[in-house]
Amino acid sequence: MRTSIATVCLSGTLEEKMHAAAAAGFDGIEVFEQDLVVSPSSPEQIRELAGQLGLTLDLYQPFRDFDGVGTELLAANLRRAEAKFRLMNRLGTDTMLVCSNVATAEIDDDEVTAAQLRRLGELAARYDVRIAYEALAWGRFVADFEHAQRIVDLADHPSVGTCLDSFHILSRAWDPAPIEEIAAEKIFFVQLADAPLLHMDVLSWSRHHRVFPGEGDFDMVGFMTHLVRSGYDGPVSLEIFNDAFRQADVHRTAVDGLRSLRWLEDQTRRALSGTPVRDSLGLQSLPAVEEPSGYDFVEIRTGRLGATTRLLHQLGFALGGHHQSKENVQVWVQGPVRVVVNDAVPDGSPTEVAAIGFDVADPAAAIERAARLKARPVPRSQRADEQVLRGVFAPDGTEIFFCERTADGTPAWLGEFGADEEHEAGALVTGVDHINMAQPWQHYDEAVLFYTSVLALEAQAAQDVPGPSGLVRSQVMRSAGGAVRMPLNVAPTAAEQGSFVGAAYPEHIALSCSDVFAAARRARRRGLRFLPVPQNYYEDLDARFDLDAAFLASLQELHLLYDRDAEGEFLHFYTETLGTVFFEVVERRHGYAGFGAPNAPVRLAAQYRRWQADHRARTEA
Repeated sequence: MRTSIATVCLSGTLEEKMHAAAAAGFDGIEVFEQDLVVSPSSPEQIRELAGQLGLTLDLYQPFRDFDGVGTELLAANLRRAEAKFRLMNRLGTDTMLVCSNVATAEIDDDEVTAAQLRRLGELAARYDVRIAYEALAWGRFVADFEHAQRIVDLADHPSVGTCLDSFHILSRAWDPAPIEEIAAEKIFFVQLADAPLLHMDVLSWSRHHRVFPGEGDFDMVGFMTHLVRSGYDGPVSLEIFNDAFRQADVHRTAVDGLRSLRWLEDQTRRALSGTPVRDSLGLQSLPAVEEPSGYDFVEIRTGRLGATTRLLHQLGFALGGHHQSKENVQVWVQGPVRVVVNDAVPDGSPTEVAAIGFDVADPAAAIERAARLKARPVPRSQRADEQVLRGVFAPDGTEIFFCERTADGTPAWLGEFGADEEHEAGALVTGVDHINMAQPWQHYDEAVLFYTSVLALEAQAAQDVPGPSGLVRSQVMRSAGGAVRMPLNVAPTAAEQGSFVGAAYPEHIALSCSDVFAAARRARRRGLRFLPVPQNYYEDLDARFDLDAAFLASLQELHLLYDRDAEGEFLHFYTETLGTVFFEVVERRHGYAGFGAPNAPVRLAAQYRRWQADHRARTEA
């Protein structure tokens, strides 16, 4: 499948965008007119650069407000178009995007619009240029792709075809199935954009909230299956208007864009498997991988070794051993849970989640798939007698490792620590329930696509949780079987600019246990500082659930939080934050599948109060 990306998707100068697109692996680009207008490079120089980079210049866009106008304005529009055709000849691109008129149309007559497009096609043919007519979802008289195609058919000129844009079709909930009925040779260009489902005017939605395929809520695979069945064989391009993308690193965004197309290509091919269809796009599959079956390990990097290991001890972990060849690396174990602690950083460095190991059926296939999806490999050395672990960097810098699933659940690498391979009998902690990862706002959508495409996790519906600095957006990435759950949180933009964000929006590791009351009492005996829960919370809890008085008193005594739904109950407690990490211990009863979302504001407010107290103490000192 030939891939392309509109330069409007990316930050930087036109030249920087071209270099980033080529480095990411795109075949071509759409040249956004403004990018060329503000460039000091001549069209000839841009054409030469594209050749050096191995990029095709697939589309020049946009040409606005041409159709449905009176005679005088039509003449002016044709003069304007001819100037652009001459420019395109210099640039070396042969297709121009013409949007349906939004501002100046005054004639609502398909015959008139078709005749005007025919005249434009005749002029374009003199310059060996094609016109791709696109229905904007907010067009004055032409707003849907089927209407646009009827006009293209009426124009009946070989230089006039249509441009299909997934956003303009799916944002209006139009059925894309009629794409299959369009003659393939009349589809001149295809642009893709996904988006979250929002209730707002379509123009604002389009201009600020588009995302790459797989990062939103549109059925992009369904759209692509109809496109393939049409017989279309041209470029498949990305056209994304997004404020965050235009501020993010150009190379990261370009890689994210290509990853989205490779994932979509793979998903489309799988959706079409077993059906008789002529694939003119030449779709390629990625190496198939199963979803991870669980967590193999979590690695914490810290410059506060004593405080970190003391917290693990309070939660019931025991030292499993020190690594045989890597200084400053040890493993702490409890039941089937393994926490690697790495203090090979300067004293006082923040405590943070550094790596996550996932149990997968075929690590070799998983790493190959990740490489095809442009994930950056983690450099790692090991001795000949040590386990080879291969991983990639997630968008936030966390190292993600693919670990071989073993029959008894004990990884081969554990022997490198001299650790006892027998699980502790009767351990209260029974597994990793979930790992909550904080994401920079500008890379949140990238993270969703990364975990979807690389680890085959499914994105659940996003929700907003209120906190002291505004709403925190949270979206759970989950394996179909529920063995892996990863809520991704992004803090309010304003909070990231202040000191509070490091304490208020940290990451946390949630441990499942068989008896949360016993785990809390053990932790208290060992000196754990619980995150304090206010009296008001328990009074509200009693009002909502009418709990047994003794049960409620036990919750309050141990700083436990509680939630209940139609399926079951959820009991949990939080530790205080160490650096940018804290722990949660949870007990799920019966079929409760959530994360105690009603309790998240209590946690956020308590963490904020602790941060304020610590900040005052540091300031006064």
